Amino acid sequence: MSELPHPIVAKAAESFGGEVETDSSQGLIKASDKVPLFEIKIQQWRGAVWVDPSSDVHWLIKAGLAKGDHKDSDDFYQQIERAAAADGISNWFPTDVDFRLLRQETAARILTDWELGIQRDIQVGFESVERGGSTAIQVGHPVKHAVQLTRLTIEMTEVREDGYEADEILVEFTTDSRYKSSDLEWQAIIRALISLHPPSQTWDRYRDQFSTIALPEAWGERVAILAALNERGELAESEPGMHRHYSHRNHLAGSTVNGTGVRALCGVFLVSYQDHVPLPLCPECERRWSQLPTSH
Repeated sequence: MSELPHPIVAKAAESFGGEVETDSSQGLIKASDKVPLFEIKIQQWRGAVWVDPSSDVHWLIKAGLAKGDHKDSDDFYQQIERAAAADGISNWFPTDVDFRLLRQETAARILTDWELGIQRDIQVGFESVERGGSTAIQVGHPVKHAVQLTRLTIEMTEVREDGYEADEILVEFTTDSRYKSSDLEWQAIIRALISLHPPSQTWDRYRDQFSTIALPEAWGERVAILAALNERGELAESEPGMHRHYSHRNHLAGSTVNGTGVRALCGVFLVSYQDHVPLPLCPECERRWSQLPTSH
């Protein structure tokens, strides 16, 4: 909620940070003599912040405009005064639904910050192996910070042959047995792979190893993109497949069940996991299919 684009919400988030010493409200609202409410203001907007004594969480429970030199019936302070006189301030307190939403928002923020940390570590590690080599990154638990969730190793191999230049990247995950096959492990894996190379159809999987191939210049471009995303505090997004492809039916069955990659007729290496029906047919697959001999 603190990220909503409203001036009084932004001011409330700015006024009450993580440390009490840095709080910068306007002081207590005098009209609320029984329930302590902190006043915040920006332009004509006014807000009342209540501090939950059981959790020390700050809630913006009332907002409004300063009107008519505080004599208008809709004036923020007039509303506070009327509510205080009727012992109605508590009617603005958060409900069970609000507390549940707070827990959900807090969990989402913790996970987002955790994934951003993985993405930043990936950028630093990626820079060190951009032209070959290997590096290891420790991924901690998003809540139990002293616990290591998994360790990922990134290995970059340059392939330089006549008429062919590419870089192969291999990522291996060594996960604590307590979190093996958990949703949290998979979330860490997905975040790492998206950070490194977002096209989802290009990763091949064998057990705890994932590999893909790209042109040499692609990795430098990816490092620059990651740096920009991390600077803005944004998570990279996956790039789903844009086409459906032809491949051997036996290979597709194994790919769907085991998460392994298959080679399409056009040469693309992909992992089959998304619904292919609404996607357009790959033009190169269609061209090569038309050239195959038909059986009679």
